[in-house]
Amino acid sequence: MTSAVDEARLQAQFEATVAHKDRIEPRDWMPEAYRKTVVRQVAQHAHSEIIGMQPEGDWIGRAPSLRRKAILLAKVQDEAGHGLYLYSATETLGVSRDELTERLITGAQKYSSIFNYPTLSYADVGTIGWLVDGAAICNQVPLCRTSYGPYGRAMIRICKEESFHQRQGYELLMTMMRGTDEQRAMVQESVDRFWWPSLMMFGPPDDASPNTAQSMAWGIKTHTNDELRQRFVDMTVPQAVALWVTLPDPELRWNEERGAHDFGQPDWDEFWSVVKGDGPCNAQRIAHRKKAWDDGAWVREAAMAFADKQSSQSEEATA
Repeated sequence: MTSAVDEARLQAQFEATVAHKDRIEPRDWMPEAYRKTVVRQVAQHAHSEIIGMQPEGDWIGRAPSLRRKAILLAKVQDEAGHGLYLYSATETLGVSRDELTERLITGAQKYSSIFNYPTLSYADVGTIGWLVDGAAICNQVPLCRTSYGPYGRAMIRICKEESFHQRQGYELLMTMMRGTDEQRAMVQESVDRFWWPSLMMFGPPDDASPNTAQSMAWGIKTHTNDELRQRFVDMTVPQAVALWVTLPDPELRWNEERGAHDFGQPDWDEFWSVVKGDGPCNAQRIAHRKKAWDDGAWVREAAMAFADKQSSQSEEATA
């Protein structure tokens, strides 16, 4: 039983560690609210990687060449790996993958709103790589310095791979823009659909984000939603110019005084509708994830049975 004096000392040590921008490790004492916040954020990130396999996975068999199929297959496999890294990080906080998957399927936990939009054309594969993974990079690079050690270390590899995914998407769009009028129109139509949902990926405006202030105080987040959104816009505009595509925002313009771009706001009513489960593909994404989980039950059970058998044989051999 921890006394009030001991808990105060532990709290002070925790706050000092965070203030010095050092890491909180799994065996360190941490406030329960901090643990729950890290679990929520990392689980949402893990769920997003796993659910995010679906919209692009739809195009693996329909990609126009063996090279493009191999590139897309490799990317989708990377996303699965990212999900596993992140679920492993949550396990260090005492939460099992089974429990997190149950929370996802029942709607108790969320994933990125962007993955509730359909991929209607092959150009969407490139647009997701360029815009969605580009937004992910803006979000995730600062997380390499997050205060929770296992999360930050997982992010180092994830960010390297996401950067490669963004380049792959950009290269695909550049190739299509050098093609026919139909291909160029397909790219522009795709960008028109994904631009605003990409801005929504950073979460609601700072004044409507209930968790940002505390997450930043604990060093879990290092930048606000609006700061990251601005960084993404400033990074993306010159890339759009190079691609010869138009970003669908009539308010988008350079502000010399601020040294940054002014831009319009997404439809936040649409954002909240998607978050609450009413997006174009919410039901489809969760149904697909639940089916995959149910269909794979026998594999998990067989693996656990094998592990138990190996453990029993090891104990018998050392008895």
